[in-house]
Amino acid sequence: MIDLDEQIAQTLREHAEGDVDTHRLLRASRARGRRRQLHRRVAAGTALSLVGVLGIVGVTGTGLDGVTDRLPWSAATSTGVTPVPPRVAGVPGAAADPALVGSDPNVLHFGLDPSQARYLGWSVVRGHLESVRLSVRDGQQVYVEVTRTAGDLSSSVEFDNVEVDVTGPGVQSFDGTIHPLNGGTSGMVTSWHPAPSLYARAVILNGDGAGLEQAVEALRWNEARSCAVPLRLDALPEGAPINNCSVDVSSYPRLVTSDFTIGRAATQVMFVNYQYASGAGTRTAGNRTIAGRPAYLSPDGTTLDLLGTPRTEVRAVFAWGWDGKQPIGAEPGASSGFTEADATTVLAGARVVDDPTRPQSWK
Repeated sequence: MIDLDEQIAQTLREHAEGDVDTHRLLRASRARGRRRQLHRRVAAGTALSLVGVLGIVGVTGTGLDGVTDRLPWSAATSTGVTPVPPRVAGVPGAAADPALVGSDPNVLHFGLDPSQARYLGWSVVRGHLESVRLSVRDGQQVYVEVTRTAGDLSSSVEFDNVEVDVTGPGVQSFDGTIHPLNGGTSGMVTSWHPAPSLYARAVILNGDGAGLEQAVEALRWNEARSCAVPLRLDALPEGAPINNCSVDVSSYPRLVTSDFTIGRAATQVMFVNYQYASGAGTRTAGNRTIAGRPAYLSPDGTTLDLLGTPRTEVRAVFAWGWDGKQPIGAEPGASSGFTEADATTVLAGARVVDDPTRPQSWK
C-alpha cells in the first residue's frame, strides 16, 4: 500500500498547476493511521481504542490517555441519542439545486429521516462530494456519497478497519440496481441519480438488500443541514479557507471526533482535529500559550495542541513532518506552506463547546 509521504508527493505532482486534492490526502492520512493502530492493537493484545487518541490519524503522538493514534470510524453501539445535523434555513436541498452539492464545506445538501436511520457521521469535501454514515435496522452500517461528478465517488469504503471494494460490474450504471460487493465481501452496493446531474452511491456491509433499500428510502434530498461540530474555527490564515468538514458520532456520547482541512494554493494543507473522549483525562502541561490558554508544540515542530478543555483535544497539523522526513519525491524546498504562526491563528480563534453531549450547542 502506498505510504502517506509517497501519496502526498504523488498528489502534489499531479496537481502542480491546480488545487490540491485534500480529499485524497485526508484519505491517505487516515489509511496509514489505521494500519499503525491495527498493528499496535495486535502487538499489545488489547483494545484500548475508544479513548485517548490522536486527532489526525497518520500523525504519531500521545493522545488523551497516553494511547497513540485513534481508530477510524466504526459503528460502535451508541450510548445516547445520536446528534442530528440541524437544518439550514433558506438553503435548498440537492434535488432543488444540484449545483450546490460540495459547494460549501459547512453544509450538507441532503439529510436523513431520523425515524428510519441513525446518523453515525457526516462529511463535506469542497468541490467534490458530501457523505453520511448511518445505521438501519439491527445496526447495519451504510455509507452514502453524493457528488456532481461520478469520478469523485470513492472506489473503496472503509468499515471497521476493512477496506471494501465498490467497483464491481454494474456499479457504474447508476440505475438503482443492487449489486453484491466485489471480492466475496458480504454486503451490497447501489448507485443511482437522486436528481439530474447528481451521482449517488450507497454501500452496506454485512447487510442485505432490504437494509440497503431502507437506507436509501431514509435519505431526504429536499433539505440542507449544517456540518455541525463541537468546534468552531473563527480565524483562518489569509487565503486559506476550510475545504473539508467531517464528524464521527458513531460512539456518541463516549467519543466524538471531527476533522477539518484548511487549504491554500496547490501544496498547502493544514489538518485540524477535535476529539472528545468521556473517559479520558486532560493534559495541561504545555510549552506555548495561545489566547491565554496552554498549548503544546510537538518536538518535531509539526503539530500544535490546544490544551485545558476537559476530556478534549484540539490539534492543528500544520507541517509535513510525518516520521520527521520530507515527503518522498517532493520538489526540493517543498513544504506544507503553513507555519506555527498559522496554526496559532487557527487555534486562537477556536471555540470549543463546553459539553459536546449537548448537540444543541454545536456550531
